[in-house]
Amino acid sequence: MAMAFTVWLLLLSLLFLLPVSVLSQTNGSIVVGASLSAAGNSSWISSSGEFAFGFQQLENSDRFLLSIWFAKIPDRTIVWYANGDRPAPKGSIVNLTANSGLLLTSPQGEELWRSETIVGVVAYGLMNDAGNFVLENEKSEKLWETFKNPTDTMLPGQIMEIGGKLFSRQSETNYVRGRFQLTLQQDGNLVFSAKEPFYSTATTAGTIPGSEGKRLVFNDSGNFYILRVNGGKFTFTEEERPARDYYLRSTLNFDGVLAQYFLPKPYVGNVSWKPLWSEPPNICQKVDSGPGVCGENSICTLKADKRPTCECPRGYSLRDPNDPYGTCNPDFRQDCDNELSYSKDLFDVQVLTNTDWLTSGGNEQLNASTADTCSQSCFQDCLCDVASYSNETCWKKKLPLTYGREDSSLNAKTFIKFRKDNSTPQVPKMPGSDNKKKIWTTSVPVESILLFTSISLNFMFGAAVCFRFFFCFRKKPAKFTHSDLETNLRSFSHKELEEATNGFNEVLGEGSFGVVYKGIIQVGSGVEVAVKKLKRVIEDGDKEFKTELNIIGKTHHKNLVHLVGYCDEGQQRLLVYEFLSNGTLASFIFGDEKPSWRQRMEIAIGVARGLLYLHEECTTQIIHCDIKPQNILLDDHYNARISDFGLAKLMMTNQSKTHTTIKGTKGYVAPEWFRNMAITTKVDVYSFGVVLLEIICCRRSVDMENNCEEKAILTDWVYDCYQGGVLELALDYEVNPLDGEMKLEETVMIALWCIQEDPAFRPTMRKVVQMLEGVVEIHVPPCPSPYNRAA
Repeated sequence: MAMAFTVWLLLLSLLFLLPVSVLSQTNGSIVVGASLSAAGNSSWISSSGEFAFGFQQLENSDRFLLSIWFAKIPDRTIVWYANGDRPAPKGSIVNLTANSGLLLTSPQGEELWRSETIVGVVAYGLMNDAGNFVLENEKSEKLWETFKNPTDTMLPGQIMEIGGKLFSRQSETNYVRGRFQLTLQQDGNLVFSAKEPFYSTATTAGTIPGSEGKRLVFNDSGNFYILRVNGGKFTFTEEERPARDYYLRSTLNFDGVLAQYFLPKPYVGNVSWKPLWSEPPNICQKVDSGPGVCGENSICTLKADKRPTCECPRGYSLRDPNDPYGTCNPDFRQDCDNELSYSKDLFDVQVLTNTDWLTSGGNEQLNASTADTCSQSCFQDCLCDVASYSNETCWKKKLPLTYGREDSSLNAKTFIKFRKDNSTPQVPKMPGSDNKKKIWTTSVPVESILLFTSISLNFMFGAAVCFRFFFCFRKKPAKFTHSDLETNLRSFSHKELEEATNGFNEVLGEGSFGVVYKGIIQVGSGVEVAVKKLKRVIEDGDKEFKTELNIIGKTHHKNLVHLVGYCDEGQQRLLVYEFLSNGTLASFIFGDEKPSWRQRMEIAIGVARGLLYLHEECTTQIIHCDIKPQNILLDDHYNARISDFGLAKLMMTNQSKTHTTIKGTKGYVAPEWFRNMAITTKVDVYSFGVVLLEIICCRRSVDMENNCEEKAILTDWVYDCYQGGVLELALDYEVNPLDGEMKLEETVMIALWCIQEDPAFRPTMRKVVQMLEGVVEIHVPPCPSPYNRAA
């Protein structure tokens, strides 16, 4: 009887608790201690059901984004996200805590993201019907909210105060922070920026007292405007669409265009977001200084939806096929030593109207010219890549070309040179001739040419059949085939590479992992390659070699050297890389002629982005272990490309130039190598910090030949100069670092953070990239080696 009474009480209590449980799920309120997992479809819903807070799985990925989205729209349009730069693996958890607010951790317990520092104790969270997730204390005072920490979108009811920012994502489906940002500056200007401001609204401060902007407002009536100090408005909205009747959002898109979108309520099927207005109306025309919307050698064109698209001209292709807004590289190389390089049989021009690039690597002006003479002048000049003709003036231009656009107001005709067959021209030589270049021209009947061609083709076909028959039955040398590797790497025999390098004759360089030789692979026309002979690959290395090749072969990034193929025969292990014409970073920055500050900063950012990719964006994490200027190469346009990544696991110990069991090179090695500590990606961060100081100062990290002992160790010398407020002394030569986006002191501070003795103090490479790009604040660094200096 007592047991039955107990059961009855339990059931009764559950009935009383049920409404409370339902209420907690429908009024948007979340209690401290609640959590969500990146595994299922669980989320915290606003009371109206309009918005949801939780995890969304990224497209074509097993990673999850902590975000807020429109819950009643099937495509789940995201309006706020937390961990775009660090997508969460499956099984990650977000907890609502009293002291830290929202805390996102990986399945291993690593902190991936948290809400900003909370002043006070969180009593509960609230997903409200405006799309704002709020943390409040017991007095219902707001301690933190997503509306005050926006990403790329504003919603009705949201206000941005002075200093507020929106950041674009990297692409439509990649939520890593992109190139563009929108800032309401202290002077009241709403400024569109990529690494530097390139466009602002008409709220220029100082024209009329009180006309400067005070805040950016998106109200419930659907109006999007800048409220001025004097109460006036600078309005973007062309027509009102109230939030009660429409789903609304204003988003800074990944291509730099700010647009307001709408959808009628309630949602009906097969309806997509429509733009109400966009700013600027034509972004291709707005950019004429600073970073462009499109990469180098690309052309910006405005689509019907007022969004830009970027296209490569004929004879050019994207450097990174996954980045349609990136740089276009020529599919050919002009040979100025070859008088056939501008032959009509090899080259042609593409003619574009009302299209031009505003700047390039070099301009030559020809006056009183016609369009034909302008085209012909560029065609016959191997140093000319593009010519534009307008108002009886011809401009001959060299690569790289920037700020390309299609615009009817240009009134220009542009001639783009391209090679017809994308091959390197070869000059035929007369038998018994000297070394002078000659062209064999004679009159031969057409019928004879056709007959000769037919006979030649039949002979070549027969020879090819016999050749294939022979190789199908001969014993092939032992090596991995394409089926052994999950990549498109080509397998070479040792003999092939010996012939390609002319017996390993021309040495390009020698490093910790082996000797590099120059070679030419015959694929159609000759393709220049760099062949690395690996030293002392690990014993029992077949499996490891194959594993590492799978990893390296899958990497693809514009700041990494591309691996073409490999050789594995007996004890011979060789890697075949693309050949980069401008050599190593060491030869570039340690030479007599110092590069500009802008060049140095572009190289530094390129190296940082390459390391970020290896550390966080590869399928398998790669720790380089030997970052130094000799392992950073420069392509035709002096873009930094990291080499030798992923090789550390293949090499035996006692391999490095320091002749210890560590892997690395003296002067660049992180302290944890010597202290039996765990080796993490932070060892690469340390090495990058040293390289960054070398790029800044254009001198080697260790210079024992320096007459001044205090200057011998670069890291110590720069920190002393920084502490003394005399950083210019560290440069040792005249330079104007102010001609770039990043200032000297800020760059040195980033480097000093990277070379902290304690790896926990060093930033991740993602944070380093953000500091170099100027999107996060750089704090004053402590002394990198406090214990050594105290001693």
